[in-house]
Amino acid sequence: MPAFFKSIRRALLALLLATGAEAVPASCPTAGPLAVQVLGSGGPIADDGRSSTAYLVWIDGAARILVDAGGGAFLRFGEAGARFDDLDFIGLSHFHTDHSADLPALLKSGFFSKRTRPLPIAGPGGAGPFPGLQGFLAAMLDPGRGAYAYLSGYLDGSGGLAELEQIEVPLASNGPIALMAASNERFGVDALPVPHGPVPALAFRLRVGEATLVFASDQNGSNPAFVDFARDADLLVMHMPIPEGADEVARKLHATPATIGDIAQAAGAKTLLLSHFMARSLANLDENVGIVKSGYSSRVIVAEDLACVPVP
Repeated sequence: MPAFFKSIRRALLALLLATGAEAVPASCPTAGPLAVQVLGSGGPIADDGRSSTAYLVWIDGAARILVDAGGGAFLRFGEAGARFDDLDFIGLSHFHTDHSADLPALLKSGFFSKRTRPLPIAGPGGAGPFPGLQGFLAAMLDPGRGAYAYLSGYLDGSGGLAELEQIEVPLASNGPIALMAASNERFGVDALPVPHGPVPALAFRLRVGEATLVFASDQNGSNPAFVDFARDADLLVMHMPIPEGADEVARKLHATPATIGDIAQAAGAKTLLLSHFMARSLANLDENVGIVKSGYSSRVIVAEDLACVPVP
């Protein structure tokens, strides 16, 4: 890692100590029966030494769930010791590049695995210039016109590849949509459309045993249904790419630190993981985390790439 980025990380760790937020180690495979690992804690600009957004959920020592796959997720996936063979679900919150660009690289990596069993993948329906999940995958994998047509076997399971079982979530729903039932799998998954300006986006809720994990994704926090969706979460992951004083355009896309704290408190989340930073929110990280903590009274963790958060 370049010395410049190392100096940034040292400065950020000092800020964590000043704000009372926690840093956590990168040892997920041995962190217990359930843990969330941050593969990418950054945003869309390559200026902070962080990968773009991606998370792994480790269950009983294996990486079973991938939420988002932004730029850098491919590298971090390998560094984490995760295996494509072990994945049971991929959730793509939306199709901004910093949440989805490394999916084809991960699929190519899976080409060299022995996996043949289907792999469920979920994403939002389309609107405006943004495709739905089916259109997104077709643009990459369609055997006639796809950018990566040589991987088209992922669409139907041909060529010895694992079929991607596509779950496109409609945007019209005002409430949670069950994607996978816990009774049939070792975990359950629900989705909820969330407001991210003009971009179709989803939050995901995972139920693993008695634990609940909620990934808020990019959203401005204006949907009151999200508080119920995140109710009593053992771990709530929320994105903080903007500072409190951000302009109106940014606020239509993202929640401010004060809004994040209010949502986490109203939901009764047991632990809040802040992630998806940009230079504008990192510049005054201590101040922004302090604003979150002024509205939220429980545990706050500030994400770093490869950090691992065990979940009781």
